[in-house]
Formats: sequence, structure tokens, C-alpha cells
Amino acid sequence: MPKLKTRKGLADRIRVTRTGKLLRKHAWKSHLLEHKSAKRKRAFGNYHEVSQADAKQVRRSLGI
Repeated sequence: MPKLKTRKGLADRIRVTRTGKLLRKHAWKSHLLEHKSAKRKRAFGNYHEVSQADAKQVRRSLGI
């Protein structure tokens, strides 16, 4: 069976920690920021863990 190719678009967006956790950036910080609170915009800048429901599919797409 051939090797699986890594989905490069996803690989650019996901970080894998040494313990194997998958981290992603938060969405909704690109535009229309005027009405959003500073607290909310700061939270968008942080990394968040990929949900358990999506983790299996993301790992497979990354070739892990």
C-alpha cells in the first residue's frame, strides 16, 4: 500500500506538541475587530487544543 501524503494546508495550521497534543489557532481574528472586546481578541490569539471529535481525522491527515 502506498504512503499517505500529508495535507500541507492542514500541516501549516496545526502544531504537534512533544506529548502528542494537537494545537490550533483560533478563528475570527482577521477582520471586523472593531466591535469585539479586547479580552475576546486576546483569546483569539492563543493556541487551543483540537477537539477530541476531530483529533483522529486531523492525525490521519497529517500522517501521524
